[in-house]
Amino acid sequence: MPFEELSHTADWSLRVWAADMPHLFVETAKGMNALAGIKLAEKPRVRRTFSKSAVDTESLLVSFLSELVYYAEQDRLAFDHFDLSLRFEGSQPCHLSAILRGASILALDKSIKAVTYHNLQIQQTARGYEIEIVFDV
Repeated sequence: MPFEELSHTADWSLRVWAADMPHLFVETAKGMNALAGIKLAEKPRVRRTFSKSAVDTESLLVSFLSELVYYAEQDRLAFDHFDLSLRFEGSQPCHLSAILRGASILALDKSIKAVTYHNLQIQQTARGYEIEIVFDV
């Protein structure tokens, strides 16, 4: 599992790592779902698409995850398959196109209210890319 829960005083926090940037986004989304205890209905399966732009990679990640929080809150949908495409401007990926596949939320342990920027910084490490991210619950 390429993510682990970190101890945090008031919110939830994850450390996530992946070999490349698209997989970092995917693993962070999967970690967020795991923290919330999301369980999906088997059928019907749904597909959603969207695009996001941002000034930097961290903002793009927050925007992507916030869209997932929106789907969970407004439509009671969550996703377990992610096809992401990142477009770079210079060395920063600043545009994301997403194709998501998932289903209705069957069970949810605790809702995530927001994705935060608290100490958010994507770093390149020996295992690829890594972040620590905090969720407001």
